[in-house]
Amino acid sequence: MQERTVAESLPRKQLAVAAPQSSAYEAACIMSRHRCGSVLVIDPARALIGIFTERDLMTKVVAQSLDPRATTLSDVMTPRPQSITPETAVSDALLLMKGAGFRHLPVVNQASEILGVFSIRDALPHEIVEAEQRDEFLDDELTKVLG
Repeated sequence: MQERTVAESLPRKQLAVAAPQSSAYEAACIMSRHRCGSVLVIDPARALIGIFTERDLMTKVVAQSLDPRATTLSDVMTPRPQSITPETAVSDALLLMKGAGFRHLPVVNQASEILGVFSIRDALPHEIVEAEQRDEFLDDELTKVLG
């Protein structure tokens, strides 16, 4: 069976986006309204310049005792986030997320248009299991080579 791509797994919903001068509070409201865990930070031309996640809100704002209404996204976002193309296989996206320690990956096409955000929630349970098995296999093979 052909593996799904992230384009096939993306939910069909409006993108959660904000400007870099938006506050962390505004971003939290956007995430709540969209029922998602991240906001893409875009410039006036709608180019992706950063991502702000629920984890960022917790670790970079709340845990640092910053005022969410006074803290701008440009101060706490992850700039130039890693992104994937719509043709990326779900298992490849999951392995990338696991290896890098994040849960949200912007999906951007060849024309640099933002298509959505792939989240671990978008993967089917069997895809997660298969990606974990593939990761274990690759680790075992690397161990054999490096001895």
